[in-house]
Amino acid sequence: MQGEILQEEPKEKTKEKKDAFAKYTVKDSVFTTLFQDKKYLMQLYRALHPEDTETTEDALTDITIRNVLTNGIFNDLAFRVGNKVMFLVEQQSLWTMNIIVRVLMYLVQTYHEYFEEQDADLYGSKKVHVPEPELYMIFTGERASRPETISLSKEFFGGKECAIEVKVKVLYGGKGKDIISQYVAFTKVYNEQVKQYGRSREAVTETIRICKDRDVLREFLAGREKEVISIMMALFDEEKIMRTHIASEKKETARKAAEKMLKAGKITVDEISEYFTDLSERDIQEIEKELLQTI
Repeated sequence: MQGEILQEEPKEKTKEKKDAFAKYTVKDSVFTTLFQDKKYLMQLYRALHPEDTETTEDALTDITIRNVLTNGIFNDLAFRVGNKVMFLVEQQSLWTMNIIVRVLMYLVQTYHEYFEEQDADLYGSKKVHVPEPELYMIFTGERASRPETISLSKEFFGGKECAIEVKVKVLYGGKGKDIISQYVAFTKVYNEQVKQYGRSREAVTETIRICKDRDVLREFLAGREKEVISIMMALFDEEKIMRTHIASEKKETARKAAEKMLKAGKITVDEISEYFTDLSERDIQEIEKELLQTI
């Protein structure tokens, strides 16, 4: 913080901080943390199927694709109710029809893992059991006149009947107290606080305080307040790192292009800043120095 004198921390504490940050550099968020808890996962299932009063938490199996150690696909949330129904749930703040294609990819991967788990013989004559899929997107942006369902055939093939169809039901939340409405309300409070305080710790703590006062995810936030703060602050750090990485990649590309044009005699050193605005004066000096060493 500003005004504080920073002292060098023991190496062990520094390592602990690095380890804690690494934990959250894998895809994580309040959404995934919330529904990793079976109590809240059960509330989500009840919101999707209020008519089912018999299913218990024991019947729910988390089958989310995580791929922590690889660069493969991963989704927000997937769970199965026994072996009957399979739910894929994505949360989205920006409207995009590409979610349909992504959900299709997640569905195929999830079925693949299910059949492997069941040791199903897909080449045998006996018909294998296939859990019925239900696909959802929780949209946290403004609803406006957006539809309740989006489909692959309509959005990508002009409504023509095609060999495969994917239908995703869009959930917008409401004014009720179901877990979906509470999560959407949480994101809206968070957006308001970011507008007021920027992407800061104050925005996070105010979001938690306001939501607890309004009975929005109150039990979850009260029980895991420190964890939620850590997750949200780590996500801010990830965004900063990503922006820095993109800027660095952009600068490196500009530098290589400038060097190439200099060697080809298409521009002079004095013209670099005119053509490559991403490069600083120091960058240009380094390029000039390297060029002189090759002559």
